[in-house]
Amino acid sequence: MKILGIETATRTGSVAVISSNGVIAEYTLNIEATHSERLMETVERVLRGAGIALADLDGLSVSVGPGSFTGLRIGIATVKGIALATGKPIAAVPTLKALAWNMPHAGYLVCPVLDARKKEVYAALYRYENGLPVAAMDAQTLSLDALAERISERTIFTAEGSHLFRNDIQRLSGDLALFAPLSATVPSAASVAEIGLLMLSSGEQVGPDDLGPIYLRRPEAEVAWEKRQRSR
Repeated sequence: MKILGIETATRTGSVAVISSNGVIAEYTLNIEATHSERLMETVERVLRGAGIALADLDGLSVSVGPGSFTGLRIGIATVKGIALATGKPIAAVPTLKALAWNMPHAGYLVCPVLDARKKEVYAALYRYENGLPVAAMDAQTLSLDALAERISERTIFTAEGSHLFRNDIQRLSGDLALFAPLSATVPSAASVAEIGLLMLSSGEQVGPDDLGPIYLRRPEAEVAWEKRQRSR
């Protein structure tokens, strides 16, 4: 099987193609340019470099959140468009699970952390069982203090929030807090694609009409619109 993976949940954009035998190509970029400016160009570059056409793919896999509202919408819309044009099946991959995937066979709990703004984070806890990450705490939005209350054993913190909030995590969790190397904290479309391959192989797929983001929190624009409506 050949799977195209797309990751746009954070500022770091990533596109990859993998097969059952491993990663064929991956392109990751962390720059100021928006995903809308570079995503389709990146998809074309990765496929062209791998010598693979869209028709050659067996499925699509996309990171669905939580994360940047705008980034998620762009990645999901792109995958919807490709699926509608090609009829390829889609795997909707939770972003935090894909980030935990970068720490295989960890002997400790793994806690991917993303900045949710408003002094909160998106976080989940995973424990590796039989080589796969199993959720010990579902993805949720909470303060760093509330997250620290969930940490009762040694835990590896990863993803961009692990270095953005490293000092606070260290202060709140002390010796229980371990930190992944920077190379393991970067969102990876290859991880998204690999999880997607497993999902699609077991029949876990969604159609374009059912594909949507996991926000955990309502978009700020929606909340502001409702406030304006109530004030009229």
